[in-house]
Amino acid sequence: MLFFGEVPMTRGRQRQQDAQPDRDDLFSGELLCDSLLFERKARESGFFCIAGIDEAGRGPLAGPVAAAAVVLPNELLIPGLTDSKQVSEKERDRLFDVIREKAVCFGIGIADERTIDEVNILQATIIAMERALQHLAPSPDYLLIDALTLPHVKLPQNGIIKGDCRSHSIAAASILAKVTRDRLMLKLHEQHPRYNFKRHKGYGTREHLELLRKYGPCEVHRRTFNPVARMLKGGQP
Repeated sequence: MLFFGEVPMTRGRQRQQDAQPDRDDLFSGELLCDSLLFERKARESGFFCIAGIDEAGRGPLAGPVAAAAVVLPNELLIPGLTDSKQVSEKERDRLFDVIREKAVCFGIGIADERTIDEVNILQATIIAMERALQHLAPSPDYLLIDALTLPHVKLPQNGIIKGDCRSHSIAAASILAKVTRDRLMLKLHEQHPRYNFKRHKGYGTREHLELLRKYGPCEVHRRTFNPVARMLKGGQP
């Protein structure tokens, strides 16, 4: 069970024990417009070091799932920062460098394809997020997470639907996780060039499925994911 110590509050502020921000209507216009609203509400409730957490790679047929945890300076808005799926590869690479430079701290966690097969993708995602948290210094006292909560982490936390579009901290984590995973897939492409991982990053595109039919799964394919699982049983993707 992971525990992350409290961060000392600045002079004159007293942390409210057990206080947590209210969970507002998930799709209110206010939340969609203000990407720092969740961070501000956490600080108003007495929390000081707020980490955003997100993952990349839950859906692909091959390769790891990656997670990132990021603490940004108070009120920092990075121009162009939003959900990684809405940003071009070139812009993600630029934002990746900006986030790393400006963050108070950040951490990356990885769960490989064997872990995914052993515990399922949800649990592997949680493991990757926990690993990312372990790299944060200072340790956070509140977590903003895209869609999930971490049951083994004894910290106040808020799982926010579409959080990568609605929280600046989660959006930053989304970029770090996506770029990290894409770069890992480029390395896997060098090891297994016949599958062209550099193009589709392991997702189940038409090209990837055709290459699976031609060559069969390799060691980095997720054996519990269809159509890979069907192929291993003698079926077709």
